[in-house]
Amino acid sequence: FFSFERSWLRKFKEMLVAVQIESSYSKEEILEAYVNQIAFGVGAYGIEQAAHIFFGVPAADLTLSEAALLAGLPKSPTRYNPYRHFERARQRQRIVLIRMADVGYVPPEDARTAAQQELVLEPLRSSARSGSYFLDLVIDSLETQYGAQVVYHGGLKVFTTLDPQLQAWAVASVQDGLATLDGELGVLKAEADRRPQGALAAVETRSGAVKAMVGGRDYAETEYNRAVYSQRLPGSGFKPFVYYAAFETENLHPATVAVDRPVRIPVVGARDWEPQNFSRRYRGPMILKRAFTQSVNTIAAQIVEQAGPDAVIQAAQKCGIQSPLSPVYSVALGTSGVSPLEMASAFATFATGGIRHDPFWIQRVEDAYGHVLEERIVSGRKSLNPEITYQVVDMMQAVIENGTGEVIRRLGFRLPAAGKTGTTNDFRDAWFTGFTPTLSCSVWVGFDREDGLRDRNGRGVTGGRGAAPIWADFMKRAFEGEPAREFPVPDNIRFTAVDPRTGKPAGPSDPGAVQVALRPGQTPDGRILGSPALLPPGFDRRQEAP
Repeated sequence: FFSFERSWLRKFKEMLVAVQIESSYSKEEILEAYVNQIAFGVGAYGIEQAAHIFFGVPAADLTLSEAALLAGLPKSPTRYNPYRHFERARQRQRIVLIRMADVGYVPPEDARTAAQQELVLEPLRSSARSGSYFLDLVIDSLETQYGAQVVYHGGLKVFTTLDPQLQAWAVASVQDGLATLDGELGVLKAEADRRPQGALAAVETRSGAVKAMVGGRDYAETEYNRAVYSQRLPGSGFKPFVYYAAFETENLHPATVAVDRPVRIPVVGARDWEPQNFSRRYRGPMILKRAFTQSVNTIAAQIVEQAGPDAVIQAAQKCGIQSPLSPVYSVALGTSGVSPLEMASAFATFATGGIRHDPFWIQRVEDAYGHVLEERIVSGRKSLNPEITYQVVDMMQAVIENGTGEVIRRLGFRLPAAGKTGTTNDFRDAWFTGFTPTLSCSVWVGFDREDGLRDRNGRGVTGGRGAAPIWADFMKRAFEGEPAREFPVPDNIRFTAVDPRTGKPAGPSDPGAVQVALRPGQTPDGRILGSPALLPPGFDRRQEAP
């Protein structure tokens, strides 16, 4: 009912605006206003800007051939982008010319001559605005809410959440990082269709405001916004939700011991699930904090077997993941698709100690008379247990300090931060999602056609190698000169040094001792996840497996 009511109100608004416009302006004036605002692609809005970007001339100086090409673009600026699909755009131009001749706007011979004329496009500079992916998202949202007539002709004044400086840095970081990756993969610049793509979404943790968004390596090449609409598998980047669920429902904690071993989990109506570690090796007993920082798949599998897939899904949804998640054991290893914006927003819930803020990109909308039509009032809601949340955050900090994301420190980002790498099967997706207390950012790298990311030597590109450097570069720029801000520690959390293999208390000066965050009632007693009978025969808990 409410969906129907909103749809009816939007159509009613459109009708009122249409009546007002048609009573005040002629058809020619309405058409003029329309073509002066409509999107032509590659960041060009309006015929005047399009004429300059595509042909380097004012709209009044366009030839018939050039004008017909531009007239064909609004139907689908991406599909008919002449910089990427010249022959397709040319064919669309010929349809426009034929139609113009059929209705008598131009003589048939002029149309034939225009169709045969050579078209010389201006070299595409960085004229497509750096926030184009973001602006497309804003316009789509406005059209859904108010209708195209109101958006383009209603005189709306729109205030967005975009930070232009952060956006410029985000674009530069993605493009620089992908250029480096091109070299490692041996991909030439001319091979546009063979180059990997990337996406970045940055969200203010304490509000959900989207501060920067990059939907691809070059808006001029592709207007598809991978930061919002691409559903890619997050791999191990999903493990924070797995561990949170287990800590909440099974009373496990970072000092609980698990055994890195071959795992086979029966699945009703399907083959048994046998997850593999990235290294294809098993290292025996280790505490869960060590398993998390080293991203051990077999232990994540044991955790989801004990807690259940539904608990993991509920934890992810409480953080803000809205994409459909399959209730299967492999959800622990990120086998359901999500977007970078979802990941950045969901990880922000960890950054705030469990307070969830839904992402948004429009701050306020006013009509032509200055009346406020909508305004975003920031309000979060407690979604996670703050003590359990901190335990997960502490482990995510260790990922950056000495785990799969330690490249972040090697690349020079020094401020307190937490995060998680993600790599999927055959290296199809490389992720790094991380946050400081104030900004959460997710980076994805991969091929659109889901080929594997492999370098010249055949080595796969992981999240730590492909996505983390982009994240580090962006965050270094974003926080240059900023003071260090630590993650707040809940009052009931206490830190204890433990042996990383046995989980038993250790002295702070003991070699290899690991600090773990524990909640009230939790003790580092060497408790083993699952049954002790699962230990390999004759296995010495004090030693790592060969």
